[in-house]
Amino acid sequence: MPSPRLPIDAPRAVGRLYFAVQALAGALWWILVPTVPVVRHATLGGLDPLWTAVLDLPLFVLASALAAAGLRWAVAVVTPWTLLVTLGMVGYATVTGLAGAGALAMIGASAGSLSAAMLLLWGRIPVERAMVGPMAFRPARRTEGSVPLLATLAQMLAFWALFLLVIPGPIAFAERRWGLSLDLPPTATSGLSVAGIVLVIAASALGVWSAVTMAQLGRGTPLPGAMAHHLVIAGPYRLIRNPMAVAGIAQGAGVGLILGSWMVLLYAVAGGVLWHVLVRPPEERDLAERFGQEYERYRARVRCWLPRI
Repeated sequence: MPSPRLPIDAPRAVGRLYFAVQALAGALWWILVPTVPVVRHATLGGLDPLWTAVLDLPLFVLASALAAAGLRWAVAVVTPWTLLVTLGMVGYATVTGLAGAGALAMIGASAGSLSAAMLLLWGRIPVERAMVGPMAFRPARRTEGSVPLLATLAQMLAFWALFLLVIPGPIAFAERRWGLSLDLPPTATSGLSVAGIVLVIAASALGVWSAVTMAQLGRGTPLPGAMAHHLVIAGPYRLIRNPMAVAGIAQGAGVGLILGSWMVLLYAVAGGVLWHVLVRPPEERDLAERFGQEYERYRARVRCWLPRI
């Protein structure tokens, strides 16, 4: 019969550390809720702290502490509970306009709990399980004529619509509805909007330049399911290894400035962190396997994020 305790290694130690911090933060929060009215109003709104504590103290605070101790069943308790509370708080804050800080805090707790749970249970975050279908690494099937360029442009427009319009809109709405938007003077708002427009235009130009270079020289697309057949080290790829990722993050930041939304800016930064931590490693392993020493020399010469002239 397997032990209820999980083994200890570096990834699992990180997961345990997260749950320990979460347990301490939860305990501190429950000390502040009955003693500091500002904290109670910002995070609970009109919810009754007593009835909330009856469930949250054992299922969130205590279960987080036990998960930090390496108990497998505690991970299976705290993670679903955190997700359930997050859904409830997001719905409550959106309907009432109260407890926006609590909803945002729980979104962060859900992301952290899910990641820590995967580290504890599996010793890693299994990104490869998402690399299926159009996200599976394989070269493009059709490379003749203008097919790669047209496919690349279609992919780019679809991603722009999703990540620059569909997702930021609800984020900016939630920020205002939850009472978390910044009250800036009109001159500052106008200046940020102009800066955002300039940033979006510049980043979009970089994205188009990168996409066209990838399609014409690599005979493929940026999508993992239709990757380039040749290693591309020309154009913007001479200066930086991932110009399209840089362009996408800058576009997201520009949209955040245009909307005057710090949460959209945070969304852009979080997207960059997730790409760097989760997507970049398997992508670079695939490139190293397909292009060998040619890619290793390129990676040693050109940085991932900062241009080298």
